[in-house]
Amino acid sequence: MQPFTYRRVDTVAGTRAALLEDPQARMIAGGTTLLDLVKAGVERPAVVIDINHLPLAAIEVTPERVRIGALARNSDVADDATIAREFPVLAQALAAGASGQLRNMATVGGNLLQRTRCAYFRDNVSRCNKRVPGSGCDARDGINRAHAVLGTSEACIAAHPSDMAVALAALDATIVVRREDGEVRFTFDAFYCLPENSPERETVLEHGDVIVAVEIATAPHQRHSRYLKLRDRASYEFALVSVAAGLGFAEDGTIARSSLALGGLGTVPWRARDAERVLGGAASSPELFRRAADAALAGAVSTPQNAFKVELGKRAIVRVLTTLAERLP
Repeated sequence: MQPFTYRRVDTVAGTRAALLEDPQARMIAGGTTLLDLVKAGVERPAVVIDINHLPLAAIEVTPERVRIGALARNSDVADDATIAREFPVLAQALAAGASGQLRNMATVGGNLLQRTRCAYFRDNVSRCNKRVPGSGCDARDGINRAHAVLGTSEACIAAHPSDMAVALAALDATIVVRREDGEVRFTFDAFYCLPENSPERETVLEHGDVIVAVEIATAPHQRHSRYLKLRDRASYEFALVSVAAGLGFAEDGTIARSSLALGGLGTVPWRARDAERVLGGAASSPELFRRAADAALAGAVSTPQNAFKVELGKRAIVRVLTTLAERLP
């Protein structure tokens, strides 16, 4: 590990100033991603800025929305009574992530920015366009069973690892970022960047930006939501496929509102809007849910090793939607 300068800040303005002093400066809160990458030699920060003393850990509730501070710990958010009542899909997704010890350390802001678990990115030896732009992608012809099938490009097929971000995508959450001129809000669709020809750029954040909060508007259909995570083992494992879904029903029993997001399948937290269009205004049925699942995975591009994810993803979608339809609020 190379030497670095450690700095502690206690204001957002001070954090921005410290970041802008050095292009190689990095923030640390829980450290559950950055420390791993530093040990592997993937990240080489000249300055590490400790932001744990920023006043950004609160969960603020109003009748219209919930604002979750960027430094709120995953375990605290998962155990919060308001989150569990208003957004069960988020509480379930957080509880499914990592281990209890890591959830006690990991923060909401860090979770949004965690890097892929692609072994070729993290071994610091293989060709990886995400780590060294233009070097190539050894994952394409390598061991890629866990890699993405949605939103991929010739340059990168690495899957996004977050559980929490998938649930937040389904909840239409807004990411609040502090820039020089004040707070700027991004939808999930606008925040994450598809790899295309520049997989090293994962979000629209600029150096000096600080995520300060996530905001979620409260809505009745979000209370009727669920998260399903399918993985190789039952604990401390990343998703092969995950589904975050919510359904709202009209008085005649048809689906009035739906939200569907996928994890383990996409290079970003994947919002399945084609599937939502299939569901809108229709009556629940196994056939409808299968058509929605087909629509969600229609654009999948797989390899021989991860082709199973396409059918697994469809079955997971049908399972979650069926469960929600059977347990009407």
